[in-house]
Amino acid sequence: MNPPEFSRPVRIDTLGPGPRAISIGANEGERAALARRFDLQGIEHLSAKAELSLSGEVVRASGTLVASVTQSCVATGAPVPAELEEEFRIEFRPEPTDGRAEEEIELSGSELDVIFYDGASVDLGEAVAETLSLALDPYPRCPAADTALAEVGVVKEGDEPPSGPLAGLKDLLSR
Repeated sequence: MNPPEFSRPVRIDTLGPGPRAISIGANEGERAALARRFDLQGIEHLSAKAELSLSGEVVRASGTLVASVTQSCVATGAPVPAELEEEFRIEFRPEPTDGRAEEEIELSGSELDVIFYDGASVDLGEAVAETLSLALDPYPRCPAADTALAEVGVVKEGDEPPSGPLAGLKDLLSR
């Protein structure tokens, strides 16, 4: 397994029940590596402010990530800049030791922000990178997307399809 592009380990023995404020930011090389990983044209800025606290073996992190990214338009490939500000709440829990780590475990909606850790630290940077990937627009579109799609025959929902040699097929299929 490759090491994370944006690793910011936080030693668990430096945390207590009270919140510890941590600010992190990705450098140019880390942003370029993350852009490749997430198939982005670029990440111009990525930072996060978080508060971490320890409760038993569970590390709780809450904060906000701020990012400036450039995605590719799904229709044209043109650059689509986006500014993101995403709040996150994550629980880092120890890897299960009862042999269930390899089993499929069903999580409830409140547990979807759980990251398992193994060792004496948690990786806040990787957690922020994963949060960034989930915050990205899955279908970014530039202003020219509708025109480009119309030129290749893709119609918007509710629009009439173009006439042509296959235009009568819809009527034939409805009979």
